[in-house]
Amino acid sequence: MTNCIKELYKDVFRQLPQTVVRLTGDGSNRVYYRLSSDDVSVIAAVGTSVEENGAFIALSDALVKSGVSAPKVLAVSDDGLCYLQEDLGDESLYASLHSARESGYFNTADVGLLCKTISQLPRIQFGVPKHFDFSLCYPVSDFNERIIMWDLNYFKYCFLKGVGVEFNESVLEDEFDRLATLLLSDNDNVFLYRDFQSRNVMLKDGEPYFIDFQGGRRGPIYYDVASFVGQARAKYTNEVVASMIDAYILALDEYKSVERGHFMNMLLLFRIFRLLQNLGTYGYRGLFERKKAFVESIPAALAQLRELLMQTGDFPYICSLVEDVAQLPMFLHDESKELTVDVVSFSYKRGIPDDTSGNGGGFVFDCRAIHNPGRYEPYKKLTGMDEPVIKFLETESNIAEFLENAYALVDNMVDTYLKRGFTHIQVCCGCTGGRHRSVYSAEHIARHVSDKFGVRVVVTHKMQNCSYVIEKKM
Repeated sequence: MTNCIKELYKDVFRQLPQTVVRLTGDGSNRVYYRLSSDDVSVIAAVGTSVEENGAFIALSDALVKSGVSAPKVLAVSDDGLCYLQEDLGDESLYASLHSARESGYFNTADVGLLCKTISQLPRIQFGVPKHFDFSLCYPVSDFNERIIMWDLNYFKYCFLKGVGVEFNESVLEDEFDRLATLLLSDNDNVFLYRDFQSRNVMLKDGEPYFIDFQGGRRGPIYYDVASFVGQARAKYTNEVVASMIDAYILALDEYKSVERGHFMNMLLLFRIFRLLQNLGTYGYRGLFERKKAFVESIPAALAQLRELLMQTGDFPYICSLVEDVAQLPMFLHDESKELTVDVVSFSYKRGIPDDTSGNGGGFVFDCRAIHNPGRYEPYKKLTGMDEPVIKFLETESNIAEFLENAYALVDNMVDTYLKRGFTHIQVCCGCTGGRHRSVYSAEHIARHVSDKFGVRVVVTHKMQNCSYVIEKKM
């Protein structure tokens, strides 16, 4: 495919590119390259769907005709699978606000840039429909009940199921239906960008340019405002959010007058919906695909969602589920600053536990060579935390020798990770049923690590469905 984009470059600029560099993506199925020579640099996009590429190309044209700063498409391959677009550089709005996120302080210039960006949204929403055929949208042309339920079920199956929270599906579906009805109660059928957030805004000569709009469709004004001001990873303060909303409403007045109270109520609903959708994505990308950045985004999204749900009494069951998830040990602590050791017991019949941190650091110890108390009737219903099982293992098996060897390996890694500033190790202990040998081993490794290093340890016994935290020792 690189030959294709090189030939496209040659068709436009009458020379082959001197360099072709693949760019890092952020979960997209498209692959991007920067092609450059002495005089010119462009971005090449290689997709897997002709329809999706076609949506981007048509929307790019509609945005430019609407007076919106967006990358112009320079050339398209005959098969429609790749195209060249303007190179807007490497600085996104999100990247430019790194210091503000880290410090929690957004200065006047930061807020001004955010307000300048969101002030362009009404022009996008009301300008694009004048120049765009919505039948070209990919994968769907309209925001509707089916789309809403897709996203809410994404939250249910990829997030709630992913974190292991039990829930009443019927009660949850009732609240999903109520939310969908409210979301569809006010729809201007303008252009809905769908992923309008700071990562999809590039800064060129200090001006915002908009990218990644190929998923756009027809829909209400509130969705994109909610996406922008409610981006959990952006860490906007409430004051910054209020300023951005004011800037949007002021710019919107050129196209549509709104009653502020009604606008804020609808925006609240869409912010809740958008965060539920985001958590579905974080669950899939983080908990299933094991991408650490998405796992790290979950606590901030949960905190924001809890705050918003408390402002409305319409969804008490969703609110209670979010509260339950927020209390899970994996989300109670900021793992980005200190080492956490996860110690897990499991049954090999159920498979080795996933490493949700994304770094893959740690050990899996097979305890099945140890004499098994589960073979004997008096111990079958007990676990490795019960005194009779503990006595059996310590007198009738070689578990002490097994653990001494395990301690040596774990100690070396914990010591190294502390020195290098790493943040996560996972130690798994497995046996046939996940009740006796693995539980005993996990308990002892957890206490050993806590006593020796004083680090935070999260202990999980999969087959007992229990988890607790040994906090860091001061």
